[in-house]
Amino acid sequence: MKRILFSFIMLTAGFMQAQNNTSYWQQHVDYKMEVDVNVENFQYTGTQELTYTNNSPDTLNRVFYHLYFNAFQPDSQMNARLESVPDPDGRMTINKGTKENPEIVSRISGLTKDQIGYLRVNSLTQNGEALKYEEVGTVLEVELAKPILPGSKTTFNMEFKGQVPEQIRRAGRNSAEGVALSMSQWYPKLAEYDFQGWHADPYIAREFHGVWGDFDVKISIDKDYVLGSTGYLQNP
Repeated sequence: MKRILFSFIMLTAGFMQAQNNTSYWQQHVDYKMEVDVNVENFQYTGTQELTYTNNSPDTLNRVFYHLYFNAFQPDSQMNARLESVPDPDGRMTINKGTKENPEIVSRISGLTKDQIGYLRVNSLTQNGEALKYEEVGTVLEVELAKPILPGSKTTFNMEFKGQVPEQIRRAGRNSAEGVALSMSQWYPKLAEYDFQGWHADPYIAREFHGVWGDFDVKISIDKDYVLGSTGYLQNP
């Protein structure tokens, strides 16, 4: 029996290796962004130029962007999950009842129009040609004007607007630690495409790996603010 089992494992391993014999590749992005932050209403506007290199063996007819801040709205999937699961994230809920008779409520459900977070795409082009796109919760689904062939590049230009939500989890405004704007996933972020396909899942409090690339970002904000980020400062 052990010999049969061992033989089966070896055959299975060989089959799996044969099915995944494509040489390694990963997609690449080059972002150029200019962002203007209004610290009075916690809103910001931005432009984004994204050069996308398709290093995969596949032809791409669609792309997807993550719009993470859209999760911080009462009608979002993340809010619905917080109100339905038996053990929601304690950082994102409040107990309106007692310890003996808890009444757990999502903090997102009580956000007003001025307190919610959002990311909205106002325009999007591919190599200068306007694209059709649809905002589906925290994901932007984009139909391409021309397919992106294996080994080729294309350039997307976008105008977008966002609002930083009330501090709910790690992202948000005016944290207990004194950080005015905690913005780790604040821009429309292209979803990853790998050998498993597109990773364009809705955001329900679990973030996703992104496309490897380079970022050239200019942020305009009130001079009394100090910015924290990785990278190389160009205008000290």
